[in-house]
Amino acid sequence: MKILITGTAGFIGSHLALKLLERGDTVVGLDNINDYYDQKVKYGRLQRSGILQNLDDGITIEYNVLLTSSKFTKYKFIKLNLEDDKNLDTLFKNEKFDTVINLAAQAGVRYSLTNPRAYMDSNIIGFMNILECCRHNNIKNLSYASSSSVYGLNEAQPFLTSSNVDHPMSLYAASKKSNELMAHTYSHLYNIPTTGLRFFTVYGPWGRPDMALYLFTKAIIEGKPIDVFNHGNMQRDFTYIDDIVEGIIRVNDNPPQGNTTWDGMNPDPSSSPAPYKLYNIGNNNPVKLMDFIEALENKLGKKAEKNLLPIQAGDVPSTYANVEDLIADLNYKPETTIEEGINNFVNWYIDFFDVDLSKI
Repeated sequence: MKILITGTAGFIGSHLALKLLERGDTVVGLDNINDYYDQKVKYGRLQRSGILQNLDDGITIEYNVLLTSSKFTKYKFIKLNLEDDKNLDTLFKNEKFDTVINLAAQAGVRYSLTNPRAYMDSNIIGFMNILECCRHNNIKNLSYASSSSVYGLNEAQPFLTSSNVDHPMSLYAASKKSNELMAHTYSHLYNIPTTGLRFFTVYGPWGRPDMALYLFTKAIIEGKPIDVFNHGNMQRDFTYIDDIVEGIIRVNDNPPQGNTTWDGMNPDPSSSPAPYKLYNIGNNNPVKLMDFIEALENKLGKKAEKNLLPIQAGDVPSTYANVEDLIADLNYKPETTIEEGINNFVNWYIDFFDVDLSKI
């Protein structure tokens, strides 16, 4: 297949692109490489895929220019904003994609409290542009990133995709629920197969610098305290990156069909008579934050100094994914252990930043 992946300088997108290339697909990656977090990590991911040759401080990539990977003959990359509807439409018309996997978005719950307009631009307008391009270019399947944050104030766990998600706690969460609603509209009106993937706390090598594992690892290595919110009374359904990628690929390869048993008198929000579906992708095994920190301390061989703080606005104390639909429809369930995942992340961090653990 020829696949467009948006967000390929990002954490999940960079891993996904490599996995699809390894199996022989043709991939076009898209990203605007914004400065939401350390661009060195984003450029490092592009270097890993052969788009860049080095990580010099003076790196510049022009907008709207297709670059070819030096490692993968079937991989091209373009720097482009999703809000740029004209150039996005030109890209679709020229490349003639079979499927689209939309992972590009303004991420972060806490950042949405201070920079709300960034979420409207990328997550709403940008996603609308993706939908319009899919509509007018015969796209056979659109998979897109949603988030476990859509469950908001809902406390009934494990979270079911059929559960109520009408009470988001951040604009980020609201933008992700909006994506699900917008996708259903296009599936209903234009018969475009769409699947929303509610990711649960993704972690692993090349992870985002604004996420807990990266922040904790950096702080412990540098001998600085870590911020532990809600006084440590948190738990997350931490999901390893390789498990997330495998789930995305299975969804990409299996476009949703209309649910012939869907009942408008008792509507299931996770499916539809239209080719529309929602899945949770989580480890189905929530881990206490303090246990997560302990596993990291064991790997690093050093205790963390903990700065216990109240819960932050927009945060939820617990997440827990029900993945029964994922198992039933796609015969898949994430299963990487926390110990294995943390071990792999720390090994990557030490290598990427050239850390000497004997000196910490």
